[in-house]
Amino acid sequence: MHMSDGIVNAPTSIVFGVVAVLGLAVCVARARRDLDDRTAPMAGLVAAFVFAVQMLNFPILPGVSGHLLGGALCAILVGPYVGAICVSIVLLLQALLFADGGLSALGTNITNMALIGTFVGYGVAVAMRRIALRSRGGLVATAFVAAWVNTVVASLGFVLEYAIGGQGLALGTVVALMTGFHALIGIGEGVITALTVGAVASVRPDLVYLTRSATPTLQFKEARA
Repeated sequence: MHMSDGIVNAPTSIVFGVVAVLGLAVCVARARRDLDDRTAPMAGLVAAFVFAVQMLNFPILPGVSGHLLGGALCAILVGPYVGAICVSIVLLLQALLFADGGLSALGTNITNMALIGTFVGYGVAVAMRRIALRSRGGLVATAFVAAWVNTVVASLGFVLEYAIGGQGLALGTVVALMTGFHALIGIGEGVITALTVGAVASVRPDLVYLTRSATPTLQFKEARA
């Protein structure tokens, strides 16, 4: 859902640029308590993985593309605050190095993908934590649902921004295209997120942020299974 320059007007870009800066400031302040000798290396690996999968883009509207987001994946593995920073770094590098998303649209892109996507995905994962703690299969299912919801809700962030400052297409058309395409993209994101989280949990369950506090219980259940 990368937005290019000019998709929304300048005042809208400025407003959501401020939202992005304030949101990231909170994330940086809160991320300090989550970073340790396990989370820091994982954050680097997660950011590199998200950078790679986000290079696969699907055109939706003129100047707008859909792709995997990675917000739920980051949040489940390294926490929502560190995860939001990881996705933001990816978006910044893509804008600077590959012109994937305009610089004036960086605030809207960060708001949608790094903030809305990551925190919504983590919220869904927390709501399903009991299922995730039952077994690796429960964790995989939780990751899939969180990733699908994160993708669809993040696309609604774009719809909101377009409703405020976009022009050229009817809002109903934008809603239908964005939610329809991202509902399908969300299935792919869910599968990739579920497989990745499941793979990490099978080798190092202590690295999964969502279930870390209950890792011994999860390991015990997996051993019995």
